[in-house]
Amino acid sequence: MNYLTCPLLNDEEIKIIQNKLNDNNDHWEDGKKTAGSHAAQVKNNLQLSRNSEISKNLSKLIIKKILSNPLIKSFTLPKNIHGIMFTKSSKGMKYGRHIDNAFMSSGRSDLSFTIFINKKTSYEGGELIVENINSENKFKLNSGEILIYPSTYLHSVKDIASGVRLVCVGWIESYVKSIEEREYLFDIDAGARSLLSKYGRSDDLDLIFKSYSNLLRLLSN
Repeated sequence: MNYLTCPLLNDEEIKIIQNKLNDNNDHWEDGKKTAGSHAAQVKNNLQLSRNSEISKNLSKLIIKKILSNPLIKSFTLPKNIHGIMFTKSSKGMKYGRHIDNAFMSSGRSDLSFTIFINKKTSYEGGELIVENINSENKFKLNSGEILIYPSTYLHSVKDIASGVRLVCVGWIESYVKSIEEREYLFDIDAGARSLLSKYGRSDDLDLIFKSYSNLLRLLSN
């Protein structure tokens, strides 16, 4: 499984974030400021200044929510959640085809994530396009949902036809760099937890959890 989508923020948290973003018009700046040399040529959006107190406080909330989600933790094996920023795109804005930098000042990018803040019916266009070797996937999720995908994939954001798109983006440095190895570990963990919920603890299941832990220890970096 190369992608993960799931609910992250509840209605109250979404409302708080929306209100704070809408009440801080003075802290929005050109999104090119944090883009790499290639990405800056195709990036056209606004982002909340990372140095603003509102950005720092909301970023702490996002990190806390990610680390408290067992499914996301199992899928990503997060070592460092970093580079979080809130972006705004209005009519005519887009983010052309690009690849995320492998290393940023805040950490290595193994996985990228986008959290959709406002309702998908409040704007037209703005789909996130993620390209795999043999496919192209479009994502436009409900407010409060997160999409996590490998940072090694080319991706883009389609033109906004109307309305405003509000999202939170960021990166995860994983304890396990390899996409394939993370997938193996995720499947073992998911299967073991399912067996535990159905049948309870057993000596056989202990061996599976032991193998999972030792594999994680072996593959981590």
